[in-house]
Amino acid sequence: MSHPRILCLGEILFDLLSDQPGVPYEEVTAWTPYPGGAPANVATALAKLGTLSGFIGCVGQDDAGNQLVHLLHDSGVNIQGVQQHPNAPTRGVYVVRSATGDRAFAGFGAYQTTEFADTYLDADKLPVHLFETADFLALGTLEMAYPASREATLQALSLANQHFIKVLLDVNWRPVFWLNPDEAPGIIRSLIQHTDFLKLSDDEAEWLFDTADPGIIAHRLETVEGVLVTAGERGCAYCINGNQGKLPAFEMPVVDTTGAGDSFVAGFLHQLCQQGVKNLTNAAQVEEIVHYASAVGALTTTKAGAIAAQPTAVEVNEFLQRIGRRT
Repeated sequence: MSHPRILCLGEILFDLLSDQPGVPYEEVTAWTPYPGGAPANVATALAKLGTLSGFIGCVGQDDAGNQLVHLLHDSGVNIQGVQQHPNAPTRGVYVVRSATGDRAFAGFGAYQTTEFADTYLDADKLPVHLFETADFLALGTLEMAYPASREATLQALSLANQHFIKVLLDVNWRPVFWLNPDEAPGIIRSLIQHTDFLKLSDDEAEWLFDTADPGIIAHRLETVEGVLVTAGERGCAYCINGNQGKLPAFEMPVVDTTGAGDSFVAGFLHQLCQQGVKNLTNAAQVEEIVHYASAVGALTTTKAGAIAAQPTAVEVNEFLQRIGRRT
């Protein structure tokens, strides 16, 4: 398999999506499993868009883990960085939906958050050779909640630094994953210091920085090249190499918002690979890149599930042509 340009590190799991929108977790009687996990979603979305990607993470040696590994492989994602733990199970997370399609993570059933295989990602087993040829490393913050996977994440960042790989961090704040959520802000802020591009939701931005203005956040951080703040139906804002802007959300027939932010990240990284980081000094080019990312995210909301709903490059281009924007 060809060397991936983008490595995605973190969790792959099954989202157990409620079949009953608007019904609280305790009252839901039917769930449908969908493959998910933010970094895995980014990896498969990139593959669908035509950018070579690789996934680094740990699953169990169980049916669920095997299914997910096969899915990555069949999606065209490099799986040389996938580890399988002999005892810990593959993670499943219950996801409830509001009547309008918005989702919320509700828990892990009979398991504690620390019991799953992704928490055991081994730093010593990272695929060093993939870092030698990659251009970007995309990761979230959830694996920083556990000692072993935190060490592996920091080792990956060290390898990225050694090989001049750009790092994109999607905060992806999910308190249900943390045993002690109060320690998360400090850990996440430390992680941001290793980041070139930072993606947050507006709620995450307010939580960490007391503002959702990407320009202010970029000014405070100083070292980042770009900050992107998404706000769902209210669109997104960005500050990249000093180029700032806001884009409205597309009006879409929303079925499920799961994975929309991950598809946005994939669309952004795909465009960086297509256009080149050097073009981020051009304000018009930056706007087009973010507009493309927004389209990928929006199209993902029109179907159920995160990975299953991701659009192809052809679908994104056709959508943008229909609304009169170039690709």
